[in-house]
Amino acid sequence: MQQELEHVEQAMHKAYNHTKIAFSKIRTGRVTPSILDGVVVNYYGNDTPISQVAAINTPDAKTLTIKPWEKHYIPEIEKTILNSHLDLIPQNDGEIIRINIPPLTEERRKSLIKQVRNEAEKGRVGVRHARTEAKRAFKDLQNEGTSEDMVKKALKRLQELTDQYIQQIDQMTAHKEVELTKV
Repeated sequence: MQQELEHVEQAMHKAYNHTKIAFSKIRTGRVTPSILDGVVVNYYGNDTPISQVAAINTPDAKTLTIKPWEKHYIPEIEKTILNSHLDLIPQNDGEIIRINIPPLTEERRKSLIKQVRNEAEKGRVGVRHARTEAKRAFKDLQNEGTSEDMVKKALKRLQELTDQYIQQIDQMTAHKEVELTKV
């Protein structure tokens, strides 16, 4: 039983982490280097995250700078950012790539809040799916002869884990919504 509970907790944690990563990619009013986390560049034939081929800094709240370790990769990085569907426009001065992040419009904020809620629901579904799989496993164990009391205790612990992870996702969602509504 304990092993099954540990397995389901790992699955729930994975769903929580997936949601957390998805939230980090949704930009708020301030700029962070993590906005480029999912962007990879072709570096000597390998898909490599930009953070591994360049220094990414935020000199102010609205600007992102990217300084590649090798200057001849500036055009490749610039092209990758343009094609990344992040709606970012890089400016190349030959040494550094600058990205000025425009302030969010009210319409864009509402769109991002919908996206946050959608990602949160995906996280909750992942947690609930892990719970459903565990319930099936516990019922199978009970049919194989595990005592009813042990199964009840495991189901109670399973529900506690589910509530805990859903609450964490809800708190993270509320925090992200507050970030998005701040002007």
